[in-house]
Amino acid sequence: MAWPDAPRTETCVLCSGGLDSVVLLAWAAQHAPALPVYVRTGLAWESQEIDTLQRILQPSGRVRPLAILDVDVRDVYPASHWALRGTPPAYDTPDEDVYLPGRNILLLSKAGILAASRRIDRIVLGPLAGNPFPDATARFFRAMSEALSLGLAHGLAIEAPFTTLHKGEVIRLGASLGVPLGATLSCMNPRDAIHCGVCSKCRERRDAFKDADMPDPTTYLAPSPRVSSAPPIPDE
Repeated sequence: MAWPDAPRTETCVLCSGGLDSVVLLAWAAQHAPALPVYVRTGLAWESQEIDTLQRILQPSGRVRPLAILDVDVRDVYPASHWALRGTPPAYDTPDEDVYLPGRNILLLSKAGILAASRRIDRIVLGPLAGNPFPDATARFFRAMSEALSLGLAHGLAIEAPFTTLHKGEVIRLGASLGVPLGATLSCMNPRDAIHCGVCSKCRERRDAFKDADMPDPTTYLAPSPRVSSAPPIPDE
């Protein structure tokens, strides 16, 4: 597998603490400084993602300290929305049913302002092959790049370098870069930064390690529902 070429100029990396974005950060930092950016929007699992990032990230000459930005969606999403309540989609829920409207518009807008203020001319984010969402297309990223460049009077490229990769391939890339894959968090209902095991993100994670033909180092609170009946997750 031929991996994409890492950028050679300073780059903002949208980073959530999940497998894809942590590998993306390590990839981007191979040749040039990379600024990890977390955009907090009010979703139920965000505090645990931030805790995960702060444990994983080791600022160095190439990895800048984590920047945390805020754009709250709780005034536009209904209070009953599963992402606000912390009631994740079921294990086999298809990706199409977990769309968060406007997510990349919000993340890129706030990150774009930060990038312009620091004279950084590139933002990368981590959608993979097969991503079904309308704000993860090449056409959208071109349009968003043009709009931000015009509105900020600062040339800004938005790139999604992993769109030809599947999650199993991202895992293999991360392993080759020395990423602590087991320490990442890809879950919509984590408890103390431990994966619930029964949400659709946990299913994607389990499947990806199988596809990568690598042992899964993740601790899950419950076994896969495909293998046995998952016990209920206790309330906090």
